[in-house]
Amino acid sequence: MKPLSGIRIADFTVHNAGPFCTHMLSQLGAEVIKIESAMRPDAFRKPHPVYGRMGPATFDQVSSTKLSVRINLKKSEGIALAKRIVAASDIAAESFRPGVMDRLGLGYEDLKTVKHDIVMLSVSSSGQSGPDSHFAGYAPLFGAWGGLGDLTGYEDGPPVEIRHVMDHTVGMNAATAVMAALHRRRATGHGGHVDVAAREVAASLVGDMLLLAAAGGTPHRMGNTHPRMAPHGVYPASGEDRWLALGVDNDAEWRALANLIGQPELAGDARFATADARRANSEALDAIVAGWTAMQDANAAAERLQSAGIGAHASWTAPEIAAHPHLRQRHAIVEVSEPDGKRRAAVGVPMRLSKGAEIGIDRGTPKLGEHEDFVYGDLLGMSQAERRRLEEAEVIY
Repeated sequence: MKPLSGIRIADFTVHNAGPFCTHMLSQLGAEVIKIESAMRPDAFRKPHPVYGRMGPATFDQVSSTKLSVRINLKKSEGIALAKRIVAASDIAAESFRPGVMDRLGLGYEDLKTVKHDIVMLSVSSSGQSGPDSHFAGYAPLFGAWGGLGDLTGYEDGPPVEIRHVMDHTVGMNAATAVMAALHRRRATGHGGHVDVAAREVAASLVGDMLLLAAAGGTPHRMGNTHPRMAPHGVYPASGEDRWLALGVDNDAEWRALANLIGQPELAGDARFATADARRANSEALDAIVAGWTAMQDANAAAERLQSAGIGAHASWTAPEIAAHPHLRQRHAIVEVSEPDGKRRAAVGVPMRLSKGAEIGIDRGTPKLGEHEDFVYGDLLGMSQAERRRLEEAEVIY
């Protein structure tokens, strides 16, 4: 049995950050009912040529295992139908601008009237309150607004945009907060409103730099360098677009590296004899290291460096990761079936639990409205006549 078996989520989230949260919870066993409509399906359902195929690739990534129903939230009967699903759920999740759910009649205060202990999750750019709460935003804005973009990139270059990793990080933080709210509900009987601001998640990732700034320092972009370690970075390897990441943490590792690259005399070179000296002369040091790595196979060199006690690894490409037997064995990469019967690779849940707890993806991406027989029939007990009436009225649409 999965850890969250028996937990049901009414999922109003769209795009990526909110859906990634409910995707993580679905892999832990929650039954997630994704609510959308033919009039306004999730924008990421639109097919686009990415990840080596033509299809809704981004939607696939965050929607496996979810159930899908159609509800037209522009109609009052649609709002009433959505509330019936919420009444049968433990969590209601949404990722619209603040105020949208309230205007629909689906805000937290509204949902408490149909489920007194509901846990509601709201994911937004800047939170449900405060002077900036009305701002919309997507992944690149979250990183830029939270300071992560300004600190990412080379010292002599511009800030670098942080894209989907920001959405996923927001989703993971939201999943953690929802789990905490569920735990509180089990202990107290009270639900609650979980308010996740994406820009605050970004800011939390640069907390050390915020502390430095508060103390009067001036944080700046450092590229692949490190404030203490040298050499430290990503160096060219043999072959087209092949790279090797490595970092030397102390003098012993530096001596080991000098021996490994066939220049043991560098260990006694005054420019590199201490950590401070290596940092001060990092440009010259990087050129020496790059001269060696450029002649090496990245994977073979990483093994040699690891054997010498030096942290290193090839910078792997997505195809290398997707095909790797270690990740396949641990179910970090899994195979799922699509509605048409085709099989495809999918990203599994990035964790493992003891005591035989089952986690992971059970099935592929749902078709729009695929699970209405179960949700409207088995769960809500609606008759076929009622469903037909709502379909004719474009409530279920």
